[in-house]
Amino acid sequence: MTDFERLVEEEGLRGFLVEHVGDATGLEVECHDEGFSNETVFVDWGDHKLVLRRPPLGETAETAHDVLREYTAMDALQDTAVPVPRTVAACEDRGVIGSEFYVMERLEGDVVRFSEPDRFGDPRVRREVAEGVVETLVAIHGVDVDGVGLSDFGDPDGFTRRQVERWTEQIEWAFEETTEEREVPALLEVGDWLAENAPDENPGALVHGDYKLDNLVFDPDGPRVAGVLDWEMSALGDPLCDLGWLLFFWRDENDEESKITQTMLPQFTKRDGYPSRDKLVEMYEDRAGVTVENPRFYRVLAAYKMCALGEMFYARYLMGNSDSTFYAMMEDGVPLLAEDALRMTEER
Repeated sequence: MTDFERLVEEEGLRGFLVEHVGDATGLEVECHDEGFSNETVFVDWGDHKLVLRRPPLGETAETAHDVLREYTAMDALQDTAVPVPRTVAACEDRGVIGSEFYVMERLEGDVVRFSEPDRFGDPRVRREVAEGVVETLVAIHGVDVDGVGLSDFGDPDGFTRRQVERWTEQIEWAFEETTEEREVPALLEVGDWLAENAPDENPGALVHGDYKLDNLVFDPDGPRVAGVLDWEMSALGDPLCDLGWLLFFWRDENDEESKITQTMLPQFTKRDGYPSRDKLVEMYEDRAGVTVENPRFYRVLAAYKMCALGEMFYARYLMGNSDSTFYAMMEDGVPLLAEDALRMTEER
């Protein structure tokens, strides 16, 4: 049985679609291999263009890859100012296709990863792109969680400190597999720094958990954000964690790039028209009506989270659950990122 056949049991999916979408002629499924977390499968069911999301194959760290949580968030946001795909249905029964999963409608537009669409080439349009990215983030953080039924979506008290603890636990889980290959002492130092500097209080809000350019779909005719994807790590918590994650992936003109950051982080935000990270923070402050007291902490936390994800990817590669060349790159990539994060803790 191929990995693709293990991802989706087609007869089970067919029955699910008949129940929740309606009968149709023809089922086509195609694996989408751009992501590195939950599996994404494009589904054509007659004239319906759909997307199926399910966890990856193999062992995963506890609480990771929670597709049902992702569905709950998007389903609650259907009629809010936050643009999300139209949800169809979720399934907890692993017997249907081999795992829990959900289905949503497919959005038309561009997901921007390592290059920008030609229509973003004008500096004025690039400024509009940045404004839309920030305004969408502010919309997420402004959601009335009681009104949409997400008031029990987590405990914002102590959220940031728990984030440090959670990613430390994920790193420890991965280290059980990876330390026989090589150790990452800088990552331990960064974890200690974060534990010592984590704020005890934060303004509670809905947090996306993975807010960056390639989790957005841009309208095919302009710079408008048409949809926000990948809500598996969403929760009620510290909104500045989202901002720090966005800043980690937003490169400035004078940033020094290592081999790994050149490979995994988009470089086009250095171009004329895109605001700097400092300007991005100012835009967020202006639109959200807040003051960001310690952006350095949140950037370091974001780098630590990326190291944790990278180490988990490398562990999965060593376990034989993935043959991704990107996962294999994390053997050297995580130590480089950890050194960058450690230098960040020393910035003033």
